[in-house]
Amino acid sequence: MGTQLSQDALNRALIERQMLRERADIGAFATIERLFGIQAQEPKSPYIGLWTRLRDFQPQELEDLLVSRYVVRVLLMRGTIHLVSAVDALALRPHTQLKLDRELQSGPFAKRLQGLDLDAVAEAGRKILDDTPQGTADAGKQLQQRWPDREHTVLGNALRNKLALVQIPPRGLWHQSGRAVCTTLEAWLDQDQHPMNRETLVLRYLKAFGPSTVMDAQQWSGLTRLGEVFEKLRPQLATFTNEAGKELFDLPDAPRPDPETEVPVRLLPEFDNILLAHADRRRVIADDRLGVVIGGKPTVLVDGYVVATWSVDKERTITVDYIDKLGKSRQKAVAEECDRLQDWLKQN
Repeated sequence: MGTQLSQDALNRALIERQMLRERADIGAFATIERLFGIQAQEPKSPYIGLWTRLRDFQPQELEDLLVSRYVVRVLLMRGTIHLVSAVDALALRPHTQLKLDRELQSGPFAKRLQGLDLDAVAEAGRKILDDTPQGTADAGKQLQQRWPDREHTVLGNALRNKLALVQIPPRGLWHQSGRAVCTTLEAWLDQDQHPMNRETLVLRYLKAFGPSTVMDAQQWSGLTRLGEVFEKLRPQLATFTNEAGKELFDLPDAPRPDPETEVPVRLLPEFDNILLAHADRRRVIADDRLGVVIGGKPTVLVDGYVVATWSVDKERTITVDYIDKLGKSRQKAVAEECDRLQDWLKQN
């Protein structure tokens, strides 16, 4: 095993790769691909995630990418909605299917799905949604004509897991809003899914989130048995250990800044992937604070770690709720970053 990396060293590596040390002068599309997707459970959160990482980001840039189908909102890692490039959507979605199938067998709808031919439901649902994009519950009502003994919400949920469904605009736009209207990924992009190999998936993950353990990669992806992939890749990876003695893998030439590197205050949207991409999340948030992430609260990073949550009201005024007591200079830095976001929100 290699050199031990401290928690602060892991923090700085993650901050650097997640483009949170210095705002970048690249476009939204390149950023989405570099980050290997942006968590998008809340429709407008990717806009905040891009604002906090990019110089001069304007919402119209992402809206144009969604409308032109260069990026899509689709169910992916951990069974949640992610914003990814069209190419990555087609390559990543097949890897999530096994986990989504397991959810149907053990989740809250499992008993009400027993005895149902889910492949037949999916095929019938595909025809409905490819013909007329609509909500999954609406499609479930049509499926109920064929399966009258099943609840339409249960049938709709089966479609959510069995099909790769894109939430199409105006859902996910900044200047408009809309309910989740879906069609299949294949119909929206006029292409079939084609899975990237698992080695490429792991390398892309490490580039965005490393150094990481095997369990970290499995937590992020929802996949199992990635240990085999890491072993296959071992000759081309660098290895380290964390403070607990667990083995970490990384790309040899990936940035691993000095743990004393200064990082600025950053405001993160709900469920930002920096908080969800590892089994051990202490590199950015203490275990006793995970509830704020699970609860969907936007968070504040000071010196690279979560120290507060923030919220915005109808007048677009930001309020900070501190978890830690901070000195006056750090509180001032937080207030200045909040002012920057407030100004941006009011301009857009």
